[in-house]
Amino acid sequence: MAKVEIYTWQYCPFCIRAKALLDQKGINYEEHSIDGDQKARSIMIDRANGRKTVPQIFINDEGIGGCEELYSLESANQLEQLIKQDK
Repeated sequence: MAKVEIYTWQYCPFCIRAKALLDQKGINYEEHSIDGDQKARSIMIDRANGRKTVPQIFINDEGIGGCEELYSLESANQLEQLIKQDK
């Protein structure tokens, strides 16, 4: 199973929506809440090639983008394929 990570803010509606999809699909993920944590935010920005918006989602250490990109993968029936790949 793939390693899934998501950087979030507690009350971000896009973060909540992305996590809801992952939960609905039964996909386990590691959440990194960056609320008020500048170090964690800097790590996210570095990993996301300068992107500063949340959520930032990584599958097997590869950034896929945010909520919109996650739902696009789901709509194209590609999310489960990515998740089934081992690291």
